[in-house]
Formats: sequence, C-alpha cells, structure tokens
Amino acid sequence: MPLPLSPQLIWFLVGVAFLVGELALPGLILIFFTAGSWIAAIVAWTTNVSFTSQVIVFVVASLISLFTLRRYSLKTFKGMTRDDVDDRYMDSKIGKTAQVTKAIAPNMVGEIKVMGSFWRAVAEEDIEKGKSVIIDSQTSEDGLTFKVKPL
Repeated sequence: MPLPLSPQLIWFLVGVAFLVGELALPGLILIFFTAGSWIAAIVAWTTNVSFTSQVIVFVVASLISLFTLRRYSLKTFKGMTRDDVDDRYMDSKIGKTAQVTKAIAPNMVGEIKVMGSFWRAVAEEDIEKGKSVIIDSQTSEDGLTFKVKPL
C-alpha cells in the first residue's frame, strides 16, 4: 500500500521542480517561486492550515520575494553586461598612443596596434606604417575603428 504524500513534502518537491527549472532556464524568476514553495512547506509542517491557506502563503511569499529581492539579486549575480565592459574598454583607448601597422590615408582605413590589440584606424592625413599616433575618438558603431592623429 503506497504511503500518502504529506503536504509539506509536496510543497518541498514543487520547490525542487522550480529550482531545476531555474537552473535549466536562467532568468532569476523561478528561484523566488522555489522560496515560496519552501516557505509554504514550512508553514504546512509547523501549522495545521488548509490547502487554500497554503496556496495563499505560497503566492504571497513568492511575490514578496520576487518584488523585493529580484533587483538586488540581478545586480549581485548578473554582473556587468558585455556592452558595459566594451564601452569602458573602448573609452580607455581614447588618448592613448598607438603604433601604425598598416598605412593610413584620408578616406582609407589603416591599422593600429594599441594595448596589445590591432584595430582599424582612419585619419584626415597620410600616416606611414611604423609612425606613432594618438587615438582621438571612436568612429564606428561597432567600436572597431578609431580616428587617430599623428604625434
């Protein structure tokens, strides 16, 4: 004869299912429903409340944790986006000295080496290979081309 499952065990297993779902589909939302399930399991274990009350506890606990902790959790666990890192990295090149590795002519793209990386470069005048230049600005939307001036 199979043993009947207790409400606290059912809530716990529902929480485990939400946790597995969060790990499979990261978005930092299902984890709060995991917490709500486990809080409902604790309430079912410590008190003798109806199933309707347990569902209310689950919904309220899930929503409170979602709305109060999600923003903080995203800042903590998500970190910086790639765009944030790229912008700071690109801005760090402005004003730096670079070496021309392929000659640059007006309206023609050349190449520079700065901080150990090679980048496309444009200038308003001819600049020969091997000359030093200073990076004036970023000129392309993709962030891969810089406007340079000779030193």
